[in-house]
Amino acid sequence: MPRLHALELVPDDDGRDLVLRDWQVLRDLGLPSQLDHAGAGNTPHLTVVSAPAVTGAVEELAVARLGPLLPVRLRVAGVVLLGGAQVTVARAVDADDALVRAVLDVRAATDARQHDGWLPHVTLGRRVPRAEAGRVLAALDHRPAELLLVELRRWDPDTNAVVTLARAD
Repeated sequence: MPRLHALELVPDDDGRDLVLRDWQVLRDLGLPSQLDHAGAGNTPHLTVVSAPAVTGAVEELAVARLGPLLPVRLRVAGVVLLGGAQVTVARAVDADDALVRAVLDVRAATDARQHDGWLPHVTLGRRVPRAEAGRVLAALDHRPAELLLVELRRWDPDTNAVVTLARAD
């Protein structure tokens, strides 16, 4: 499977710290955590779209549709487990209608995107054994929280480059 290019929305420093605390909780439990991913572009984010390629036209559309919405405040809605015997642990977030419409427009313009639809979330850990779900849920903080998204960026795995496409003033 080819490495996937991505367009991502990135939170401000407070949102980054909130997610990093969750990443640390998983690491402290001895479970897979996004802290274990040493890639240059690894930082808390919401993926807008991932695909084998992201064209310049899709980048321009993303900037036109998502850039004006920044900064955008989202409510952290809870923890979700995605997958089978091994799960991805993520924080689900509630996105307003304007953001959802803009993201779906960008996704519709992207060929060979990884998934249909959009489930806004921030990944905490991948390939966590399902048997550990109870420990994960007991350890993570469940108090209401918010993320302020301030940046739209592009991740290019072929060049290991992250490029900021739009940023809140």
